[in-house]
Amino acid sequence: MEIKSLKKLKLYGFNNLTKTLSFNMYDICYAKTPEHRQAYIEYIDEEYNSDRLARILTDVANIIGAHVLNIAKQDYDPQGASVTMLVSEGQETDTVSSELLNTTDSSPSTVVAHLDKSHITVHTYPENHPSKGVTTFRADIDVSTCGKISPLAALNYLVANFSSDIAIIDYRVRGFTRDLKGKKIFIDHKINSIQNYLSKEKRDLYHMIDVNVYQENIFHTKMMLKEFDLDNYLFGMAKKELIPSEKKKIKQSLIREMGEIFHGKNIPKF
Repeated sequence: MEIKSLKKLKLYGFNNLTKTLSFNMYDICYAKTPEHRQAYIEYIDEEYNSDRLARILTDVANIIGAHVLNIAKQDYDPQGASVTMLVSEGQETDTVSSELLNTTDSSPSTVVAHLDKSHITVHTYPENHPSKGVTTFRADIDVSTCGKISPLAALNYLVANFSSDIAIIDYRVRGFTRDLKGKKIFIDHKINSIQNYLSKEKRDLYHMIDVNVYQENIFHTKMMLKEFDLDNYLFGMAKKELIPSEKKKIKQSLIREMGEIFHGKNIPKF
């Protein structure tokens, strides 16, 4: 997705603007038995282990045109993983060396990639309801850049890679840079919504709500999938194995969970 820069903007010195894109990505499912719930946690831990997260963040760095300087990653016990990268702009963005990607620590799952002026991080949080079978996987992602490179270029890639039921996205531009006459520039590209940088294909899949503070260059978008097929939310079983009353109860639990996450508050029972 092309970043819409302001026309004829010439800067004095280095572009000091900091652009930060932050995600909470949620995957929701129903696992009926304690064994199914444990199997789901193990599946998520394998699917989104620190090695795979490091590869995703490396792709993000390549998409935004950043050069990876360092990667730190960690897998946690009993569950979860993290990766952090430090990145820089203005260098060749060749494939990251296997030495960086294979760096491991003796302790559980985290990855950090260091960019000299920027960083990319991801942390995962699998969890489940103690009694109702609803399980939730959350991934927190931050892509923070300085200079001409922008995290918005990786927006569609990240939404696609985590196949999220819900995404809560924040974008902020902080600090200032100067033009050739010394005038402060507080934003160097056009934006009135994060949705501007999502493909039509992605926008069509989700219900979306914006809360934007334009004068502060703060943008916030919530996304929740429009389509609901119970089979896509069951782990260790299929819809055809359930009696109608079970289907109804499970569907209500899942929709309630998604609604509470989307709106950021508990929904009272009636």
